[in-house]
Amino acid sequence: MTHDHDLVLRPTVAQTEAALNPPKGRNGGDLVVETLQGLGATTVFGLPGQHALGMFDALRRSALTYVGLRVENNAGFAADAYGRVTGEAAPLLLSTGPGALMSLAALQEAAAASAPVLAIGSQVPAAGLGGGRHGYLHELRDQQASFRDIVKSVHTVRKASQIPSAIAAAWQSALTAPHGPVWVEIPQDVLLAETALPVVTAMDATPEDVVPRPELTDVAAHLLSTAERPVIIAGGGVVRSDASGKLRALAEKIDAPVVTTFGGKGAFPWEHPLSLQSWLEDRHTTNFLESADVLLVVGSGLGELSSNYYTFAPRGCVIQIEADLGKLESNHAGLGIHADARLALSALLETVEDRRDPSAADAVREVLAAVRARIDSQELTLEQQVLASVREALPDDSPSFWDMTILAYWAWSAFDARRPNTMHSAQGAGGLGYGFPAALGAAAADRTRPVLAVSGDGGAMYSIAELATARQYDLPVTWLIVDDGGYGILREYMTDAFGEATATELACPDFVALAESFGVPATRTSPETLSEDLAKALAQPGPSVVVLPALLRMFAPTHL
Repeated sequence: MTHDHDLVLRPTVAQTEAALNPPKGRNGGDLVVETLQGLGATTVFGLPGQHALGMFDALRRSALTYVGLRVENNAGFAADAYGRVTGEAAPLLLSTGPGALMSLAALQEAAAASAPVLAIGSQVPAAGLGGGRHGYLHELRDQQASFRDIVKSVHTVRKASQIPSAIAAAWQSALTAPHGPVWVEIPQDVLLAETALPVVTAMDATPEDVVPRPELTDVAAHLLSTAERPVIIAGGGVVRSDASGKLRALAEKIDAPVVTTFGGKGAFPWEHPLSLQSWLEDRHTTNFLESADVLLVVGSGLGELSSNYYTFAPRGCVIQIEADLGKLESNHAGLGIHADARLALSALLETVEDRRDPSAADAVREVLAAVRARIDSQELTLEQQVLASVREALPDDSPSFWDMTILAYWAWSAFDARRPNTMHSAQGAGGLGYGFPAALGAAAADRTRPVLAVSGDGGAMYSIAELATARQYDLPVTWLIVDDGGYGILREYMTDAFGEATATELACPDFVALAESFGVPATRTSPETLSEDLAKALAQPGPSVVVLPALLRMFAPTHL
């Protein structure tokens, strides 16, 4: 009797021949790229360095598409965005020491935002591992120690035969919920040494499901079914698990208002009658959330930004669904359910009872009207006009990537993402320079639609070198740079706190002339012409830059 799995395991004659007679001239680097291909990777990001040349040489013998950026941190941001928009692990190839360490800020953002980045770095020759001071170029006492506090897992290779398994284990780790960055390091001599090992073909690295415990979802379903004022907070975990449809079905089944966190933008329709949108930095929203007798938090740890800077104090029962065990009940006690958002919402939909509350939509309208009145009282017409112009110009299905800049802080609360998984920012770790290189990574994943990047002039200076990358690969990214001559939000913070700002004013280049020097078309716009100029730039093939000289202000906080 023959079983199906026997057939799967039995190699073909061609596979046996290839295994017995592998091609000549292969090395450890070939094992890296063969493993990545066997796992399903199609695109890799990175920047070559002396110890990593074995990997980069092997790329020319592979079918992988390589996108090389000019700074390792920017390569990490590009891989982060690729992982976010595709849901696939994004390989990031790096060199030893300075090259590896330059990626740390990007990997911190990937960790905070649960982006699956598979970082593979080189190491000094294997004889130099172990902490001795041999004097190798780029030598560190313990290179992986610099990554261990940031990434989900660390995988060290010492022999060529370990490469496929180490990369497969890292791949599985990166894609098991919660997604996140992982680190693999391989010594220079292992990458360069010729190998007679068989060519790596298909690899099995299936992510593990994080399944909810049924007794917990049963209790949660009962609480939601019998609640008088249930409310839902939808975080980034809903977007990452592709659970937006299930979230909407649950909200409509129990008539529960929904607010999305800044990382969860697009998880719930903006204009839905039950949508509280994303006004989390507003006391009217905070008060409404506190008044819920049952608060369902899905895919969020309720951190600083999602809790109105820790002023949120729920009075009802909190149910938290979270794939990251470290975030479960870390800020608020309640019924903690360790699970992937999609699986948990599916379980709730099966057991929760219909609950009708015609007043829920009325309550949502009252909260949004109060928020609108507060904003309108602050004479912030310019800021709202600029944000509305961006929304008007941007196609609904185009991804956007926002740096840490005032317009992005407005967008967190006030921008309608319209589609799940289309609006992304660096609000996870909060570092500068994310927007443009991240947009390049998203464009590399899908060249059929334009991608928008939004930066301030300060953040833009972190990424200027990547104009060369955009031009080299002809990536369809439009970069909106809002130029206010300094670190605008820090200027505001310092003026409010100390009466005047220090170290916030910047000498900036002519961004239009600078972009054009890279061969990238650029336009200087105004608030009145922004929508038209931005739409025109997005519609043209390849990269473009739109510069908006404007001094924007933030709306007043409510947490102070």
